[in-house]
Amino acid sequence: WVPRPRDAPPGGLEPTLSCFSFNQDCTSLAIGTKAGYKLFSLSSVEQLDQVHGSNEIPDVYIVERLFSSSLVVVVSHTKPRQMNVYHFKKGTEICNYSYSSNILSIRLNRQRLLVCLEGSIYIHNIKDMKLLKTILDIPANPTGLCALSINHSNSYLAYPGSLTTGEIVLYDGNSLKTVCTIAAHEGMLAAIAFNSSGSKLASASEKGTVIRVFSVPDGQKLYEFRRGMKRYVTISSLVFSMDSQFLCASSNTETVHIFKLEHLSDSRPEEPVTWSSYVGKVFMAASNYLPAQVSDMMNQDRAFATGRLHFSGQRNICTLSTIQKLPRLLVASSDGHLYIYNLDPQDGGECVLIKTHSLLGSETTEENKENDLRPSIPQSYAATVARPSTSSASTVPGYSEDGGALRGEVIPEHEFATGPVCLDDENEFPPIILCRGSQKGKTKQS
Repeated sequence: WVPRPRDAPPGGLEPTLSCFSFNQDCTSLAIGTKAGYKLFSLSSVEQLDQVHGSNEIPDVYIVERLFSSSLVVVVSHTKPRQMNVYHFKKGTEICNYSYSSNILSIRLNRQRLLVCLEGSIYIHNIKDMKLLKTILDIPANPTGLCALSINHSNSYLAYPGSLTTGEIVLYDGNSLKTVCTIAAHEGMLAAIAFNSSGSKLASASEKGTVIRVFSVPDGQKLYEFRRGMKRYVTISSLVFSMDSQFLCASSNTETVHIFKLEHLSDSRPEEPVTWSSYVGKVFMAASNYLPAQVSDMMNQDRAFATGRLHFSGQRNICTLSTIQKLPRLLVASSDGHLYIYNLDPQDGGECVLIKTHSLLGSETTEENKENDLRPSIPQSYAATVARPSTSSASTVPGYSEDGGALRGEVIPEHEFATGPVCLDDENEFPPIILCRGSQKGKTKQS
């Protein structure tokens, strides 16, 4: 993940979108605007389904959705110190919390919710929103740079550990203890991201020329990729594919780089000996006897695939997702568009742009569709599930009451124990007033 820069697009134009984020498994896109926020399903290339939209909170600059559930976290410029947590399907505010300074970023998985301020990070238990820990001894972090593993059983978080170098602090969000520090780059950090299992951590510095991947939790360097040598860039997005085979990076340039994570090793013993493979092995062996800087240059793998954007200098985020059974590169831009590319997972090369969607088009069709899908009377989740499968009440695009257990993933029952963030039954929601709170004055608790 990378923070939202404070600078406006070239020419002094106001960005159409104030923020945008893909959810944890890349099945949904959330956007924030001056008017409010919207959530879209990413289940189809040709059609972009709006799952939900709200104008109740204006000037949204943070919006995060928990997997494909109806839990959404929103922060507005009108109240930049207040986090609002909603169950949008029921139109219910679960809770809101206020902090001692402006909220810069929010990360969440099924176990933890992080709130990052400039000088501290708050760790909440997402099941009951209790504050578990406040990390106070962090260097000033004006962009709110931090990352959280989406694997709830492996809730590692990472944040900058230095004001002058690219040191990463790796912290265990379950045991609430620091694991290690990683000397990732000589320059300051610009981007950090975990893979889906929380076993790898990728990083880039402010120069943006080299991207490194480390093992978690021991912090050993696994890969080093060179994004470019000619010029420094600002990395705007860094993300692994869900299967951890690819790593994607976008920047303020017109090129998105996709790297393939593979070792040249003994995993393919039957590979025929060719001239190129022989030369490659000679170079790998020779690198052991060369100065470290030269050796590093030889071991830096270049991009496996690239995506060409029709713009540069605009804020954007990228992700790699499987849509309709094929791998795709998705890029959302502050100009209000989503670009979808085909990715060849075997041969790489240049990704082909196949669809462009406007994120600010007419809402009438989608709103009517949502209204048609709503049952005439309020029903509990259990009652909705019990309805015949021909009913459309439980098939809203991009929505699932299971907290996002997609692709065959089984979530244990304890994940949905009673609490204000429980998503599986209306009866388990306590009165909202019980879970409102303020973190002002609580910074010294832990």
